[in-house]
Amino acid sequence: MASGWGITGNKGRCYDFWIDFSECMSRCREPKDCALVREDYFECLHHIKEFRRRNRVYKEEQRQIRAAAQNAEEAEGGKKSSHH
Repeated sequence: MASGWGITGNKGRCYDFWIDFSECMSRCREPKDCALVREDYFECLHHIKEFRRRNRVYKEEQRQIRAAAQNAEEAEGGKKSSHH
């Protein structure tokens, strides 16, 4: 990664983040001063926040689908019982 070359021979996708992090570390007083830049670099490498967000969105979509299906079933059940 530090070389800047990706597996396709072009610049690696996270190289710019690495440069920012490396420059920050070389001029900071304490490593914690670069926490946000480090976080950006790690997100580029591992996509942890992206995957968490996608998972939350998926779970919410599934919850809404189940709720809509349940509401539809209840509405159908209410219509059937009112005809009797």
